[in-house]
Amino acid sequence: QVQLVESGGGLVQAGGSLRLSCAASGLTFSIYNMGWFRRAPGEDREFVAAASWYGAYTYYADSVKGRFTIARDTAKNTVYLQIDSLKPEDTAVYYCAAGRRSTPQTIQAYDYWGQGTQVTVSS
Repeated sequence: QVQLVESGGGLVQAGGSLRLSCAASGLTFSIYNMGWFRRAPGEDREFVAAASWYGAYTYYADSVKGRFTIARDTAKNTVYLQIDSLKPEDTAVYYCAAGRRSTPQTIQAYDYWGQGTQVTVSS
């Protein structure tokens, strides 16, 4: 079955960096759009970044442009989210997702989700 396993979260001070990883199995990784979403306490899940199948296109939420970078490694079936210049408002559970619909910025575009990894940014 399809599994997405996130790792790399943790506690970091504002201004610091983290790299999140999502290892995918049970699917043909190269033909799936891969996305990252996050859910802050008391908030809805929101789009963060996505990389299209074969990595042809990347998409970012306005709030993270210039600070977050998504990258995919097809040889490792892994998608990464490099997070720089972290802010306290980036505190959330970060989820990896895989899907094949054409609107990778939306939750509805994804069929498979990981369990999430916690990112906490202290001020």
